[in-house]
Amino acid sequence: MTVDRVLLASPRGFCAGVEMAIKSLAWMTRVFEPPVYCYHEIVHNQIVVERFREMGVVFVDDVAQVPAGAPLMLSAHGSPPELVEQAKARGGAVVNAVCPLVKKVHHEVKVRSGKGFSIVYVGHEGHQEAIGTAAVAPDAVHRIESLGELEALPEPDGPVAFLAQTTLAVDEWKTLLEAARARWPDLWMPGTSDLCFATTNRQTALKSIASRCDAVIVIGSNTSSNTLALERTALAAGCDRVLRVDGPKELPGDLSGTVGVIAGASAPEEVVQDIVAYLAPRDGVEEVEAVDEDEYFPLPRELRDTVRHLAAAAAVLAFAPDGDPTAGGDVLPDDRQLSASMALAGLTG
Repeated sequence: MTVDRVLLASPRGFCAGVEMAIKSLAWMTRVFEPPVYCYHEIVHNQIVVERFREMGVVFVDDVAQVPAGAPLMLSAHGSPPELVEQAKARGGAVVNAVCPLVKKVHHEVKVRSGKGFSIVYVGHEGHQEAIGTAAVAPDAVHRIESLGELEALPEPDGPVAFLAQTTLAVDEWKTLLEAARARWPDLWMPGTSDLCFATTNRQTALKSIASRCDAVIVIGSNTSSNTLALERTALAAGCDRVLRVDGPKELPGDLSGTVGVIAGASAPEEVVQDIVAYLAPRDGVEEVEAVDEDEYFPLPRELRDTVRHLAAAAAVLAFAPDGDPTAGGDVLPDDRQLSASMALAGLTG
C-alpha cells in the first residue's frame, strides 16, 4: 500500500448531540453503581457501545428488561412518548439523552398533528429516530423514503406538513421535497430545516474533497444513518471507490494515491487518527475545513439535578477534575472543557 496524501475532511466525527449523549452516559457510570441501563444503543457506533459495556452499561431493547428502581438512560435518537412514561414509572433515575434537534422534530409533529395536518415524514424504516418520531402522532404521520412511496400516498383531507429524520443525505431529501412541493403547493415546512446541521456540514466537507480522491474512507458503523448517507454522498460527488469501515483492520491493502478520510457523527476521533496512522501517507495529511462548526448542547437537566444531589460521591470528584461540590452552585465542571473523547478515554482509565 502506497498512499501519497490523505485529505482529512473537517468537520467530522462527534456532533453536538452525540457529545452530549456520550458525556451523559459516562457521568451515569460514575454516579451510579453498576449496572446502568440504556434503552437501545446510546449512539450507533460499535466502538462506543462496547466501551460502555466494559463499564457495566446494559443495553436493552425493552424497558421491561430494566429492574425497578435501576438507573436508565434513553438514547440520543429519541424515544416514543409512551416509552418515556413507562421508563419513569419504574421508579429509578431516568435521563433522556435525546438530541435537541430530534426533540424539535417531535415538537413539530405534535403541533402540526394537533392542527389537523397530515405529516409526510422522510425517514428510514426501522431506524430508532423514525420510530420515536412517528410514535408522537401515529395516525397523522406517513413515513416515506422514496419517490415511489411519496407518489403512492393517498390524497389527504386537510393540509400537509413535510418533516424529516435529522440524519438524511441532503441531496436525497431535496429530491423528495421538490416532489412533495409539486404535489402539494401549499406544503408546510418548519422555518429551519429538520436536517441536522452536523449531518449537513459533514456532507459538505466530504463534497469538498471527494472529486480529488482516488478513494474515500468513511468511518462509522453500518447501523449509523448519517454514516451511510456520507457513503452515498461520496459516490454522488464523483469518487468511484468508497470504503465504510469501523477501524483500520477493515481497510484493504491496495489503497494508493490520494485518500480522503471523514468520520460520521458518532465515530470517535481516536479511530480517525488510527486510520491516518495506518495509511501513513508519504506526502502527509492535508486537513480541509469546509465549515466552521462550534455547536454545543448542555447535559440534560435531569442529569445535572442527579449529580448535584450526589455531589459528595467520590466517583463524581474523580471524574470531574476542578469540580468542588463544597463550593456551592452547579457541581458539574464547565462541560465544554470535557469532550466526549475525553469521557470515553476516562472509561478505560
